[in-house]
Parts: sequence; C-alpha cells; structure tokens
Amino acid sequence: MRERLLAKGIMMLVAGMATTAVNAGGITVYKDQGKYVKLGGRIQLQYHYQDPDGGSSSDEVFFRRLRPYIEGSLHPDWKGKFQFDLGDAKGDNEVAIKDAYMQYKGFEGMKVTIGNANFPFSRELLTSSKKQELVERTFVGDHNYGTPDRNLGVHLTGHNGDKTLTWGASLAAADIDPDVNKLDFDTPVNGNSDFNQGWMVGGRVDYHPFGYLKFSQGDFKRETKATIGIAAYAWNNDDDNNTYTAGGVSTSASKADVDKVSGFEISGAFRSAGFSVDAEYNRFDADTVDGSFTGGIYRNGSTTLENWAVEGGYMLPGNHYELVAGYQSQDADNYQDTWTRTSLGLNWFIHKHDVKVQFTWRQGQNLKGQRGQDENEAFVQAQYVF
Repeated sequence: MRERLLAKGIMMLVAGMATTAVNAGGITVYKDQGKYVKLGGRIQLQYHYQDPDGGSSSDEVFFRRLRPYIEGSLHPDWKGKFQFDLGDAKGDNEVAIKDAYMQYKGFEGMKVTIGNANFPFSRELLTSSKKQELVERTFVGDHNYGTPDRNLGVHLTGHNGDKTLTWGASLAAADIDPDVNKLDFDTPVNGNSDFNQGWMVGGRVDYHPFGYLKFSQGDFKRETKATIGIAAYAWNNDDDNNTYTAGGVSTSASKADVDKVSGFEISGAFRSAGFSVDAEYNRFDADTVDGSFTGGIYRNGSTTLENWAVEGGYMLPGNHYELVAGYQSQDADNYQDTWTRTSLGLNWFIHKHDVKVQFTWRQGQNLKGQRGQDENEAFVQAQYVF
C-alpha cells in the first residue's frame, strides 16, 4: 500500500510537469530607458508521504509555494518588489506577504532595502527555495527553529570591489510564535494575535577565496568555488504582546512567551567538477518570560538550541540529473535525545532550476527530541519558475 501511494504521487507530479515545461522564461512587460516592469513567480506542486512509528501513514498533494511577484523601476537606482504566496495561506491570512520592499542601488558596492525582506542569517535560508537540492530545507534554514524569517525593517547588503567579500546588516521588527516545541520566527506583516513582538539586529560576512559564490545549490558550471561565512543576531521582546504570561507565570503548557534570543552561525560551501557541498552550524540561546517554565525545548526558562546540517550532490554529465544526500541534527536543553534526519534524493533538471522535478526520501529519528519516535517521509516536487 505504501509503495502504491508513493508511486501515485510521483506519477502525478511528473505528468503535471511534462505539460508545463515548454513555456519557461521571464516576462518583462515594459522597458524603456531604465524604466521597467517585470512579472514573474514560482509554482511548486508537492507530494508528501509520511509514515510515523506507531501511527498511520498518510499522503497529500498540495501547492507548497504559489508565488507571483511584481518588480519595477521608474527612477534610476530605485527598485520596488512585491511578492505574495497563495500556497502558504493559513487561517485568516489568506494571502501571505513575502518580499515587499523598496531598494536603493545608487551607492557603490552597497544596496539599501526598506521593507519586508530576508534577514542576513543562515546561508541555507538566504538560498531561495527554488534553488535547493533537497525538497525541504534542513533545520539550519528553517524559520521554525531559530533562523529569522523575512522581517520588516532596514536591510543593508554590500561587497568589496571583486566581490570576494560580501556582507549584510539589518535592523528589523520580528515576531515569534510562542510554540514551546519550536523557536519560530515570523514576519509582523503576517502576524497572528498571539505572536510575541520585538526588535532584531544582526549581520553577516562571507569570504569567497576563488570568486563570488551565489546563494544557490548544485554545480552546473563545474568551476571551483568556495565560501565561508559567519553571522549573528539578537532579538528582544518589546513586552507589547505577552499573551501567555500573567504575573510573570506562564498560563499555557503548549505556548510560552519568549523574552530574548541570540543566534550564531558559521557556514560554508564548495563547488567543483559537478560536486557541491553545503555545511552549516547554528546555535540559539533563548529565554522565556517565565524564568521557571519547562516544556518543549525549554528547561527552567531557557534553552540552547543547536542545529547542524551538511548536504551535497553530484551533477551527472549533461547537467540534467543530480544525486543528492544530506544529514541534519537538532538538540535542545529539554530533549531526551538528539533529533536527526538523513536524506537521499534525485533531481531532474529540465531547464536547470527553472523547470525541475525533485525526489527526496527522509528518515527522521527521535522526533522533537523524543527518544524512539521515528518517521519516514517522501517528497516529490515539481517546480516551474518564470
């Protein structure tokens, strides 16, 4: 039965991709002397199969991301972009806002972005979902586990003359969903009524000894490139919305208001001769408003959440197929054991990352730090970018 369900999902997505692969390409609807308007987007149709220990298997087909965007400029050195996600709509948020910013590019080697944009933390998060080797991001790039999401503020990015050194810095408003099983950052643009509100400041530096390496996985060019980066941030609750605390004591077992978080990252990547490797380590120290709260990832009002991940692949000659694998782990103060995931997969590139089909098999052990709680998952995703 499980094999038939998995085969059904693969056949549905491959068949769907075969009917859409011929029309890939960008659309510029207006362009005149530096002025332009561009329309684009990404479609990710995903099949997800789950088989947990001690439970029933399940599967579903859904739009993982359905993101149109509008980008344009009317004045030299200025650009605006607005992107929303119809596949990520939840509850009252029928449309999830993603990128929504204005950007000034008139400074040499630096851009200033004002609005809702990526915070400069986690190489994997800064690598677009459309350019990932595994279908789903690992712990180090997941905003559910300490990595900031897009946030509302001022974001600076820059580089030196030959782009061997790149950097970013941000000051932004950021929300946290106070779920005790996660350290879940969210943008205030799509905020829920119980989100903790606060301010975040942070930055990153990346060194590229063999020339600039983009935030993109896989090795199509087969050139030797490498990078190493470090990043850090600090978030503090502004005490405007502590829904689950009364008199300094938590009022819920599943929700705990977060007081402050600090994060640290070291990451690296290597590309050569069709091989690609990305590795990252994150550490987050978080405190709850109730200094005695224990539950989920927290013990006695605090936790140190540590995430590791390494993933890589080999691009077969011709650049149409890639074998991929990954390993990730997560540990927290209140876990019984380390939560790990092992992944294997195959990517079929019809038009590089613009049109592709991905398959990932993932084996999880000690889910949410609970010893002996394991789960097998399969992901098949068809992607079309225009």
